[in-house]
Formats: sequence, C-alpha cells, structure tokens
Amino acid sequence: MSDLTDIPNIGPATARALIAAGVPDAATLRGMGAHEAYRALLAGGERPHFIGYYVLHMGLQGRPWNDCRGEEKDMLRREFDKLVAQVRGADSTGIEAALREIGLIAPQPASRS
Repeated sequence: MSDLTDIPNIGPATARALIAAGVPDAATLRGMGAHEAYRALLAGGERPHFIGYYVLHMGLQGRPWNDCRGEEKDMLRREFDKLVAQVRGADSTGIEAALREIGLIAPQPASRS
C-alpha cells in the first residue's frame, strides 16, 4: 500500500477525506481514478468543489494542480457538473437540498450508472 500523500497535490486533509470515503491508499485511488474517487467523496458527504475535482485529476497525472486550463478545464467542468447532479439526484434544489448541504439530511447514495 502506498500513502495518498505520495500523489502530487494531495495533502493530509484530502488524504483523510479520501480514507473516510473508502479510498485507503494511492494504489486504490489510481485504480479507481479521479472521477470515481470524487464520487466517493461526494457520496460520503463532502461538499462539491470544482478545484478539488480537477486537482485529483492533475495529481494522478503527476501534474501541478494549476496546470489545468482551457479546453481540458472546460471538459472537466462538464464532467464535474454531471457527477454532482448524479450524486445529488433529482432533488438538487429546494429545502431537502439545503438541509443535505448543511448535514441535517444524510447524503443520497451514489447512483451506479
């Protein structure tokens, strides 16, 4: 097993969040990829944050976090938005979404599509 912080751009706080979401080590993260790892973070209750999403992508490629630009960044933004919509389900607005956002309602399980 390898430490998550061995991957560029992943510090102790992100490593702890990944472990809590079921991603215990760098080998597991590499095997599942950034997109599915971020799905696990969201399903575990992490708030969506686009920079965190593309930082994982850049880190797994061995690139600095701020190397994401232009068309690549636009494509990742579209993928991020789709992922957030999938994890949040159809009810991404209204009182239920607000209560989920502040932790008063448990996050909805990730869809397996």
